[in-house]
Amino acid sequence: MDNSLPPADELVLVDRELAQLDARRSQLLARRAWLIQVLYPPVAAAPLHPRTPLADSTPRSAQNVLLTLGGTLLTIAAVAFTLVSWGSMGIGGRAAVLAVVTGAALAAPVALLRKGLVSTAESVAALGLVLMVLDAYALHRVALPETDGLGYAAVASAVLAGAWTAYGSALSRLRIPRPVAVVAAQLPLPLGVLAAGGGPTALAWAALVTAAADAAVVLWTRPAAVRITAGAAATVLGGWSLLTGGWLSLVSPWSGAALLLTGAAITLYASWRAPAVATAASAISGLALLTATGGLLRTALPADWSVPGYVLCALALTSVWRLGGTAAPVSAGGGSGTGSGPAATADTRSGAVGTTGSGTGPAVSVGAGSGAAGTGSGAVASVRGRGWLPRGIRLGLAGAGAGVAGLGVAWALPPAVVGLLGPVARTTEVWSGEHAVNALASYPATAALVLVAAVAALAVVPRLWARCGALALAWALLTALPVSLDLPYAVTLALQLLTTAAALWVAVRPGPLTRGLRAVDAPAGHPGARATAKADGPREAGPEGPAAPQGFGPATPWPAWAPSPRVQAAEPGTVLGWTAYVGGLASALSAVALALDVRTATFAALGAVLALLAGVAVLGTDARRVVSATGAVLAATGLVFAVAAAAGFEDRWTALALLLVPAATAAIGSRAPRPVALAVEVTGGAVGLLALGIAASRPAYLALALALGGVIAAATAVRPERRRFASWTAAVLFLLATWVRLAVWDVTTPEAYTLPVTAPALTVGFLRRRRDPGASSWTAYGPGLAVTLLPSLAAAWTDPEWARPLALGVAALAVTLLGARFRLQALLVLGGAVLALDGLHELAPYVVQVVGALPRWLPPALAGLVLLAVGATYEQRLRDARRLRERLARMR
Repeated sequence: MDNSLPPADELVLVDRELAQLDARRSQLLARRAWLIQVLYPPVAAAPLHPRTPLADSTPRSAQNVLLTLGGTLLTIAAVAFTLVSWGSMGIGGRAAVLAVVTGAALAAPVALLRKGLVSTAESVAALGLVLMVLDAYALHRVALPETDGLGYAAVASAVLAGAWTAYGSALSRLRIPRPVAVVAAQLPLPLGVLAAGGGPTALAWAALVTAAADAAVVLWTRPAAVRITAGAAATVLGGWSLLTGGWLSLVSPWSGAALLLTGAAITLYASWRAPAVATAASAISGLALLTATGGLLRTALPADWSVPGYVLCALALTSVWRLGGTAAPVSAGGGSGTGSGPAATADTRSGAVGTTGSGTGPAVSVGAGSGAAGTGSGAVASVRGRGWLPRGIRLGLAGAGAGVAGLGVAWALPPAVVGLLGPVARTTEVWSGEHAVNALASYPATAALVLVAAVAALAVVPRLWARCGALALAWALLTALPVSLDLPYAVTLALQLLTTAAALWVAVRPGPLTRGLRAVDAPAGHPGARATAKADGPREAGPEGPAAPQGFGPATPWPAWAPSPRVQAAEPGTVLGWTAYVGGLASALSAVALALDVRTATFAALGAVLALLAGVAVLGTDARRVVSATGAVLAATGLVFAVAAAAGFEDRWTALALLLVPAATAAIGSRAPRPVALAVEVTGGAVGLLALGIAASRPAYLALALALGGVIAAATAVRPERRRFASWTAAVLFLLATWVRLAVWDVTTPEAYTLPVTAPALTVGFLRRRRDPGASSWTAYGPGLAVTLLPSLAAAWTDPEWARPLALGVAALAVTLLGARFRLQALLVLGGAVLALDGLHELAPYVVQVVGALPRWLPPALAGLVLLAVGATYEQRLRDARRLRERLARMR
């Protein structure tokens, strides 16, 4: 039975099913889109705006360029009209033109400002200012031609300055008139003085008064352009007046002093009112004050006392640093609240800083102006500073004093340099009894007073840098005294030795100089930072961190440069010790050089230096012990040279005497600590090499010196830590001594030189092989055998006798047999090669005779037969060669 539908009905059914599927698919796609939107909400895209092209210049800058060019062209036209076209018009026309143009140029900015055209108004106002200058010039040329040019310029500049100031004040939105008025105000007084015929002093006073007026403008005006212009003018004119005052202090001290003191007062007041420039301005004020007072002192003191006068004034000015303020609590309250009365007396204009504390301890509250009350969660104390100078002013004044004092110290140092280096630059013979001429005999003796004052000033400063400076200057003072005072030779030498002793004592025991000092401070995390020094004492810390830094004042007159947390980087004793140690070594060298003038002085100086350096080597610490031990050995060497020279020893005996130094150092090294022992022994070895060099001219004594050196090295090899190096050194020295002695005896047999090397070398190799059977025979026996076999082979080839080749052949045969018996590659190869070459040398004459007796065709025939035999057995010969190579490779 066929149940299939007709094609037409089936097509309708299929179409209906497909339509249903399409509808279902559309529903599913819509549902999917909704689900995606719910799970992943779309992000709103930023609206796209068309990007505007960048212009080469902004409208404002283009406008400014156009206005500047227009104003410049109008100014050029006005100048050309005034200077060139002036004569083509009558006086009425000329006056009318200038008056109309100037008035229009000055009045136009008013209307332009009302319309907001500020830049255009600036350009027109600038043109008006230039026209006013041209009006003044025209007035002088037309109405006042007989008037003095400088006087008229002074009056005109004053009038113009006043007019421009009034114009700029009336039109406050214009930026040009008032700065230009400040520039014009710089001219009246200097031009007036020049017009009156004043000299440099009057001109300097005029510049100073003008600079004071500029400083007042800087302090009491608001526009930044005016203040900048006035500040630059005050700097130029004030600096020039102070420089003139400095020159006058040299030629006319009283006139220069009045000018400098006035300038110093003005600059100091400006530094008080302007904390931003307080340090620089007060430093200039301090320099002016020192120049004035020093110039006045020069008139009352001898010429040699001029520099000490300046230095004393500078040190007095430096003490201003101690006038700082410190915080002292005056009232305290508990809990929260607002304090009553001034919360601080440190004005922010002086650059002081403060903190508001919280917790249980007193806190410092710093305010500004009249002082607002401070608040805190704990006990808050209102404080009042006992100092009256801000830190910036104190820093500038103290810096000026320190700078002048430093220049004075530099002036006082040449005698110290001559005292130190003069003996080294020797111009006389050793032990001649003559002494070098004092190169600074005419130098003022007051240089020593400058050093004394500097030492005293630095000694009272409880800072490490000050103590180091005081120590260095004290050493320089002692070194300079013989030159400054022209002391006798004996006193000079004694003073230098005392200076050496004192410096080395301080290097060993710097404790007294470190009282009141803290360790050198370094920021936390510094590579050399270590734990805080005990001298710092414990520092209390509040709940919020470390305690606040100390304030400034008499109780703490030398504050740290920065209040950041600091930890120790170096011990004061170490720094002071090294400072003194360097000076002590320099004085010791100078004393020894000076002592070479006299024989007894040489012995005394070398002995004293030896004792002092030995004491430092025993009592000192760190690297100073090593350096001192080395120096003591060198001093002992100098003593040996001095004794040999005094006794008239020849070079060979001097060389033998010098060997006492390495012998002594070897003995000392066995008991000294390791770093000191090593330094002493190395220095002693260097002295021993020097002795060998001196003895080289006499081979017999050189052999003796080498043997004695070997004995010293052998004695040193007894010590376990020196055994390896000292034993090899002793062996080398004994071998060299043997060779030199054989050369002295005219021994030419090579075996006499090589066998003393071969025997111990083979013994060492045998012992090495016993400890390490795997060691190579080339390492154990190769050097020892080669030292004897190779020179003997070379001698045998040139020896016409038969005894040497026979003995060499027997020895080579024995070595070869031993190598084959014990499977030692070095013995087999060296022995076989020497035996073959020795046999070839012995058979060569007979071979030559036989070859000469044979027919000439026989050698080529024999060679052909040999080649045929080798070719026929080539594979076998290759296998034999490989077998031989493998056997040799298996040998040790």
